[in-house]
Amino acid sequence: MSKESLRTVRDSMGELQVPEDALWGAQTQRAVDNFPISGIRMPRRFIEALGLVKWAAAGANAELGLVTSDRAVAIQKAALEVAMGGHDDQFPIDVFQTGSGTSSNMNANEVISTLATGYLGTAVHPNDDVNMSQSSNDVIPTCVHVSAAIGIQDKLLPALKHLSVILEKKARETDSIVKTGRTHLMDAMPVTMGQELDGWRSQIDHAGDRLRDTMKRLTKLAQGGTAVGTGINAHPKFGIKVATLLAERTGVKFSQADSLFESLSSQDAAVEASGQLRVLAVSLTKIANDLRWMNAGPLAGIGEIALPSLQPGSSIMPGKVNPVIPEAVAMVCAQVIGNDATIAMAGQSGNFQLNVMLPVVAHNLLQSIEILSNACVCLADKAIKGFTVNHENIKKALDCNPILVTALNPVIGYEKGAAIAKKAYAEGRPVKDVARDETDLTDDELDRLLDPTGLTEGGIKH
Repeated sequence: MSKESLRTVRDSMGELQVPEDALWGAQTQRAVDNFPISGIRMPRRFIEALGLVKWAAAGANAELGLVTSDRAVAIQKAALEVAMGGHDDQFPIDVFQTGSGTSSNMNANEVISTLATGYLGTAVHPNDDVNMSQSSNDVIPTCVHVSAAIGIQDKLLPALKHLSVILEKKARETDSIVKTGRTHLMDAMPVTMGQELDGWRSQIDHAGDRLRDTMKRLTKLAQGGTAVGTGINAHPKFGIKVATLLAERTGVKFSQADSLFESLSSQDAAVEASGQLRVLAVSLTKIANDLRWMNAGPLAGIGEIALPSLQPGSSIMPGKVNPVIPEAVAMVCAQVIGNDATIAMAGQSGNFQLNVMLPVVAHNLLQSIEILSNACVCLADKAIKGFTVNHENIKKALDCNPILVTALNPVIGYEKGAAIAKKAYAEGRPVKDVARDETDLTDDELDRLLDPTGLTEGGIKH
C-alpha cells in the first residue's frame, strides 16, 4: 500500500496509519494489525446486532436527556446503515481478537462516529457520543444475545416449522405403506412409513419447543451493566430503555437481565442455546442417516425409497447417484456439535466479572444457527418432499420377514415362535407358510394374526 493511500490517526497510544478511504479509526486499525489470525470476520448477523444496539443506545440516551436530539438522530442513522449491511466492508477485525470483543465494539463506534460526523456536520466522538452509557463489557454480551435471538426467531424456527410441515405431509402420504421395522439394523416388527416419518416430525417439533424455551433466557440483555455489572457511567434506566427499543424494532421480546453481574461474567444462556442446537443436530443426523439407509442401493441395498437425483455421483462410475443432501446435512450436524464444544469451553472462561471468549461464542453460535436453518430447508425441499417409494422392494422384504411370528406369541408361545422364525429364515419362506405347517392355526386365523397392517396398530395417531 503506498503512502499516498494512507492517513494518520491518533488515539491514547499514539499515531498510526489507516487506509485513506476507511471509515474506521486507530483502535480498529490496531486490532487489524494485532490479530492477523484466521481471516474470519465477525458474522453479518453480529454486525447487524452491533448496529441495532448502537441505534437503541443513542435513542435511550436521547430519551434520558443525555444527548441532543440532532446528535442522536445522526448516530441512529449511521447505526441503522451498519445494521442493514451498508458498511460490512468496514468491519475487518478477526474473530480471534481480544476476548471481550472491545475491538469490534470500537470498530462499530469509529465507523458510526465517522458517518454521523458527516451527517451532523460537526464532530461525533466514538467514545463520548456513540459509546455513551456503554462498555464493551455489556455491549458485546448484549450483541451475542440479540444476534442469536434474532437468528433463531427469524430464520431457524421458521425453517424448523417448514421441515415439520413437509414431514407431516409426507407421513400422511405414506401412512398406508407397511414396511419392515428395524432395530439394531435388523428386521423387526412392521411399521408404516408414515409412522416412521412422524417420529422424525416429532423430533423436529420438540427441537422448536426447546429453542422457544431457551429464548426466555436468551432475550435477557446485559446492557446497562457497563464495565463490571454495577452500571457505572450509565443512567439507571438506560439498559431498560435499550431493551425496550430493541424489542420494538425487532419484534423479539428483549428485556434487561435480572442480574447484570451474571450477564457480564457468564455466557450460560448462549451455552444453553448451543446445547439445544446440538440436540437438533443429533436429531437431524438420525433423520439424514435413516434416509441414506432407506435409499441405499438401488439394487444391493435396502432400496425402500429413491431420493431425488440432484447431480452425478461419481467422476468415474457413470450413472451413479448419491444421497448428497443427507450427506450435507450430516456434515452440518458434525460442525454444529464441534461448535457446541467450543462454546462450552468458552463459557467456562468467565473470570470474575467478565467472560473473555465472547467473539468466538458469537461466531460459533451464529454459524450453527445459520447452517442448521439452511440445512433444514434443504432437507425438506430437496430430499423429503420429493422421494419416491419402491413398493416392490418393501413388499418383498415384508412378506419374507420371519419376525412377524412375534404376533403369534400369545397363541403358540415364544419357543415355538422362535423355531418357526428360524425355519422360515433358513428356507427363505414366508412365515405364514411355515406356521401353517407347524401349528394347528387355520388360514383365516393366520391371515388375521399376521396381517402386517393390523400389526402397525392403525398408523399415525394424533
